[in-house]
Amino acid sequence: MTPWAQNYDPLGNPWLSTLVAALLGLGVALGVALFAYRMPTDAALATAGYGAAYGLFPIGWIILNLIFLYQLTVEKGLFAVLRGSLANLAPDPRVQLVLIAFSFGAFFEGAAGFGTPVAVTAAILMQLGFKPLQAAGLSLIANTAPVAYGALGTPIIALAGVTGLDLHDLSAMAGRQLPFFSLIVPFWVVWAYAGWRGMLGVWPACLTAGVSFALPQFLVSNFHGPWLVDIVAAICSMLAVVALLKFWKPRDGWKPVADGAPISKSASNPSPDAHTGTESGAPQTASRALIRRAWVPWILLSVLVFIWGVPAVKKQLDTLSAPKFEIPRLHNTTARTFPVVPKPTPEKPTKPEEAVFKLNWLSATGTGILAAAILAGFFMGFTPLEMFRVYFQTLWRVRFSLITIAAMLALGYVTKYSGTDATLGLALAKTGGLYPFFGTLLGWLGVALTGSDTASNVLFGSLQKITAEQTGINPVLMCAANSSGGVMGKMVDAQSIVVASTATNWYGHEGSILRYVFFHSIALAALVGILVYLQAYVPPFTGMVVK
Repeated sequence: MTPWAQNYDPLGNPWLSTLVAALLGLGVALGVALFAYRMPTDAALATAGYGAAYGLFPIGWIILNLIFLYQLTVEKGLFAVLRGSLANLAPDPRVQLVLIAFSFGAFFEGAAGFGTPVAVTAAILMQLGFKPLQAAGLSLIANTAPVAYGALGTPIIALAGVTGLDLHDLSAMAGRQLPFFSLIVPFWVVWAYAGWRGMLGVWPACLTAGVSFALPQFLVSNFHGPWLVDIVAAICSMLAVVALLKFWKPRDGWKPVADGAPISKSASNPSPDAHTGTESGAPQTASRALIRRAWVPWILLSVLVFIWGVPAVKKQLDTLSAPKFEIPRLHNTTARTFPVVPKPTPEKPTKPEEAVFKLNWLSATGTGILAAAILAGFFMGFTPLEMFRVYFQTLWRVRFSLITIAAMLALGYVTKYSGTDATLGLALAKTGGLYPFFGTLLGWLGVALTGSDTASNVLFGSLQKITAEQTGINPVLMCAANSSGGVMGKMVDAQSIVVASTATNWYGHEGSILRYVFFHSIALAALVGILVYLQAYVPPFTGMVVK
């Protein structure tokens, strides 16, 4: 039987085909909101526009400027040098996976969040020779344990805001759940790539990366707060792995095979660059000065993104320019009802849902990335006109992805404002004694739908607190579990998958990426649920709960 051949441009026009693919899910969500949930038409359309705007800014703004920086380094051949230096530091692709996807990615998660770590690490892995599906999927799996403290602790800070629970208690409780998975994830991601035997060959690197991340994660989250957890833990993990590689190398002779040739060869041989179609192979040897020069753009990126993420800096930049726009036909026109929110009282009536688009263009992470790219461009010898040319080319290159991101975020906002997400959440909450397990999966569902651990915490944090109090379970445990379970949904949400496909230039294969990571997402979320269940009912795990 002749297999059916997929057609990625069925309408004979890339723009129309992309629009149909991107808007199909949005159309279904709007249909459910309008005809099943009886949402007013003007509010539904305003919600879709609000979500699309958020998809373009700040998320699309991050992706656009990050790919711009990447393109600048490609044009000067410095990304090839960087790729070669990483390959020489850790020639084994399994160790590259641990160092780059887990440790290096966690740093970007802590500093920026919003898809930045997946975009950076997926692009680097692909240039080191990983296939697009592997680079995208493995980066998504690796970017799990740090998510709850991403963007300088934003998800935990938001969770404290909507629940009224103590910020440090929530930070500490999540820090008594996630370190277990910070220890597991390096092993897990290598196993997903190389299999059981391949993972055993690099267990010292996995253990070193995991322990050196998990221990600081626990200490900082419990004794300082949520702000610098990922930054400190990621730096410790990277330094520990680099130190290990000074005196240890894998000796099992393992070689990955793809299309009859070891993947690792492409880390040193010239290969067409995925984004430009030009030869960008790294030289087999490069001077130390050239390697340092290749790292400068990414060091600039790290420093500026970190500075942009400091709350005091953000606040100061917001005072300079951060206009707010109330969304017509949506702002204060819808309201969540009990039991998603507490029963209204005369003292505390039901508060309508706000819909305010904040154009904080100066304090946005994407602006920090743009500033880093411009500085790096001057450092690399680009003229302003040349940088403008590369920027326009980058905008044209990612145009379809920006459309997709806008459509996906529009879908997520429609499910939120129409109440369809709350229906699913309430169904999971009505699970009796198994609530600690399924309540954790509720966090997973929230992130899978919205693409953000912060959004999931805002969406379900109050519901988790109310349900926990009704069932006699510590609300700090369950609210933290919403965030900890949510991190495992990050690898299957539409936003993250689109970011991964964009970074690897693998447009149109989002379904393949989802299938690649779905089992891992469900399995890890279930393990978090089991841990939370034990913490709720079974000694000595109950002693870990913040009182």
